[in-house]
Amino acid sequence: MNPVVEVVPSDATPSESPAFPRWIRISFSICIFIAVAAVLRRLLALAHPPQSGPAQALALDAVFSSHAALTLAHIIPALIFVLLTPFIYLRSLVRKPWVERWLLPLGLMIGVTAYLMSRNPIGGWLERSAVLFFNTLFLYCLLRAWQLRLRDRARYLRWLTRAIGILLGIATTRPVMGIFFATSALTKLTPSQFFGIAFWIGFSINTMAIELWLRSRAGALQIAKLALR
Repeated sequence: MNPVVEVVPSDATPSESPAFPRWIRISFSICIFIAVAAVLRRLLALAHPPQSGPAQALALDAVFSSHAALTLAHIIPALIFVLLTPFIYLRSLVRKPWVERWLLPLGLMIGVTAYLMSRNPIGGWLERSAVLFFNTLFLYCLLRAWQLRLRDRARYLRWLTRAIGILLGIATTRPVMGIFFATSALTKLTPSQFFGIAFWIGFSINTMAIELWLRSRAGALQIAKLALR
């Protein structure tokens, strides 16, 4: 059951935005930066396939190039979705109805193409299981938010925040993968062996972090304040 939070009136003006905790703002910004950088790098690799570099990176580029159309259908909506998420929370950008209307179709496109891409995952069954679990959870949260959009704005924002947090888990997997790549000479692990592990770690971190924050008193109060705007 969601906690009932009483919002204490303040002298804040309507134009002011709720001040999210620093760790939330920093984590949110880093995830967006990594996600955007990853998409731009993939777009560049698809347009101009690299001819030199680490063998593992070249092999990964070849995999994505082999189904370029599906890759583009997945990463372009994801890029737009990620770039739109600040409009939900930031001071001068909140309450943009057109943004909220776009998030559902973009999210559905991301989810459907994620399922399709998981048919031949680099990390085998472990990566596929992570995609099936977290992608289904993402779509459920997104659809639940859409269902509540016009009925209960606070609950809508909670479910939407869950969906956004899960989606940004793909950004958290990147530094995890970086650690695996950096230590591969010692561990002898290949991408096919550690991609699934990285997916489970990255998405689990985001999913648990955002859920713990939403269930905290501070998180509930923050969402309640945001819903009043």
